[in-house]
Amino acid sequence: MPRAIMFDLDGTLVGARETLWELFSEINETFALGVDSRDAFFRMLEGNFYEALTQMCSDPKRAEAARKNFMELLSTHYNPVLIPGMTDVVRSLAPHCTLAIISSNGIETIRRILVDAGISTCFGHVFAGDVEPKKSASIRRFLSEQRYAAHRRCSPEYSEDSTDTSSLEFDDVVLVTDTVGDVMEAKEVGIRAIGVTWGMHTQEQLLAAGAEKVALWPQELVAWLRPSNHDTPSCACNVHEIGTCTADRTPKPRATKPLQPDPAGDPVVATGNLRRQQQLMHRTDQCRANVISPGVAQTSTPVTSVSPDTDLLQALKRIMGGDS
Repeated sequence: MPRAIMFDLDGTLVGARETLWELFSEINETFALGVDSRDAFFRMLEGNFYEALTQMCSDPKRAEAARKNFMELLSTHYNPVLIPGMTDVVRSLAPHCTLAIISSNGIETIRRILVDAGISTCFGHVFAGDVEPKKSASIRRFLSEQRYAAHRRCSPEYSEDSTDTSSLEFDDVVLVTDTVGDVMEAKEVGIRAIGVTWGMHTQEQLLAAGAEKVALWPQELVAWLRPSNHDTPSCACNVHEIGTCTADRTPKPRATKPLQPDPAGDPVVATGNLRRQQQLMHRTDQCRANVISPGVAQTSTPVTSVSPDTDLLQALKRIMGGDS
C-alpha cells in the first residue's frame, strides 16, 4: 500500500467535463484563443493546461490575464458534483495513509468543494494551480519535505505519533487522475499514476501515457490502494445538518443566526420562517437531552414555561398588528 495518495480534483473527484468547457468557452471568446470545440479544449489537458494556454497567447500579459479571468470564473461559477462513490473512497483510504489534493484549480475553489462535501480534513495537504501551476513541481515539493508524510486522520490537527517518520520515496506516492497531462507529470517526477475513466481522457490514452492501471469504478481504487489484510477504522469525518446529532452523539451548537424580516412584509412567510427556526431549535434540544441521558425516555412536556405554540401565536399577533 502507498504511504501517500495524491488526488486530482476536476474530473477525478468531481464531474467537470461540461462545466469546465462552458466556463472556458467564455475565456476563449473574450481572448480569441481559437479553441473551436470541446474536444480541442480536452486536448489542452494532454499536457500542462497553463502551458497550453500560454502557447495560445503570443503576449505573456494576455496569457496571464486569460489565466486570472478563468480562475475568477472557477471561483464564482464552478460548483461541480462529486463523482458517486468517491466520498466513500476518500473516507476508506484516509485512515491508512496521507491524502493530498493536487489540482490546476484555485485554492479557494478547492476549499469550498471539499468543505461542502464534508471531506476537507481527510486531506493533509492541497497543492493548487494558483500557487504552483506545474503539477510536477508540486509533486517534487511533496516529496522533499519529511513532514508532508504526517497523517491528518480526519481532524483539524496533524498527527505527531506516526511510527514511520522517514521521508516519502518515489514508490511511496501514487497520483490518481483522469488526464494524460497529469500522468505524464507524475512519470516525469518518478511516482506511480493510476487513471480513472470517468473524466477527460480514455482508458487507452491514460495507459499509453504511462498509467499503471485505470479504474472503471471508484471502488476499484479502494481494492488497489487499501491493504487487504487490514481492518478498516471508521473515518472520523461527520457531515450533518443543523439540529441533528453527530455520529459520536455530540450535539451540534444551536444555530444562533436571527430571523431576518420578510422583505415583502408577508406575515405568512414570516410566520413560516419562525416556525422552521423553532423546529430546528426543538430538534437540537432533543439531541442535547439524548446525549446527557441516553437511556432515559424523553418527555413531551416542554422544559420552558411558555410553549413554542404560545410563542408562535404571540409572534403572529405582533406581525398582524394585534396585541402581544
